[in-house]
Amino acid sequence: MTTNTKVLFKSIPEGAANLANFEVVSEPFNIQTAAAALQPNSVLIKVTWLSVDPYMRGRMRKPEVASYSAAFTLGQPFMGHGVGIVVKSTSEKFAEGDVVLGILPWGNYVSVPEAAITRKINTADAPDLPHETYLGLLGMPSFTAYAGLVVLGKPKAGETLFVSAAAGAVGQVVGQIGKRFGLRVVGSCGTDEKVDHLVNRLGFDAAFNYNKHPIREKLAELCPNGIDIYFENVGGETLEAVLTLMNVHGRIPVCGMISQYDGAGYGVKNLFSVISKRITLQGFLVSDFYADHHDAFLKWMFEHGLDGTFFYEQTVANGIENVPAAFIGMMDGKNIGKQLIKL
Repeated sequence: MTTNTKVLFKSIPEGAANLANFEVVSEPFNIQTAAAALQPNSVLIKVTWLSVDPYMRGRMRKPEVASYSAAFTLGQPFMGHGVGIVVKSTSEKFAEGDVVLGILPWGNYVSVPEAAITRKINTADAPDLPHETYLGLLGMPSFTAYAGLVVLGKPKAGETLFVSAAAGAVGQVVGQIGKRFGLRVVGSCGTDEKVDHLVNRLGFDAAFNYNKHPIREKLAELCPNGIDIYFENVGGETLEAVLTLMNVHGRIPVCGMISQYDGAGYGVKNLFSVISKRITLQGFLVSDFYADHHDAFLKWMFEHGLDGTFFYEQTVANGIENVPAAFIGMMDGKNIGKQLIKL
């Protein structure tokens, strides 16, 4: 007999998420009993790593509010990308001992249908990579960066790329990919520590702390030739400032608008620039790109991202009981790079 700890969706936030919206519960757990009760074509997994991501805030809502992803269910575990080891399987696709990546409930032990599993990892093509690599550098955040910048941004050497939330899980990869395409890369972030990190470790050409500098004035200073590509992660005042500095035929892949996730509204001005400068402003979901571009992304990452010069920063919290605090900290910008939970 062991213990299984879960993190449940307790209540819908009003404004920013807080600890009261989460419930951490522990209960006795018998692996043999759970294995015997496993449904056909399913797997019982001991979870080793969980990912928390900003998009999850949008799932903390009433179920009748439509969006691109389903609302979390009150009283049930949160769900997201995770890695774990198969301890029992009734699936022909997965065997005991397989290390798998999938959409998993937040718990130490979880039973899921085989359809919830994205892939086996640490197979013969990459046997020695740490499991968490598939939640970060080779996972959804990096693929989001690749799809937005390379597929939609269509970078050309010599152009200027601006990345907001540049020290986050996606932004850090956008900037480094941009440098490898020969771009001048500028980033914004929320602390001086992150500014130093972006410039002196990740190789950005310039960065600034938006909490200390007027955004438009600082962007004009750091982007004297204008902005050709803006990788949009935050929305609000930053988007408004960028529009006046975009070059003709600029591209704005819209990955997220984290400043608006807590229900804040911001009426963006300067939208006429989209017309006068013939700007391509395109929202996207990374799921739209898996079929046509994921193989190319993995090939690019194995060639460039694993060569020892590409840095993928992670902030790790230990123990599933610390998931709520880690999530809230991530939404408040406390993390550098990808926020992970090690179980």
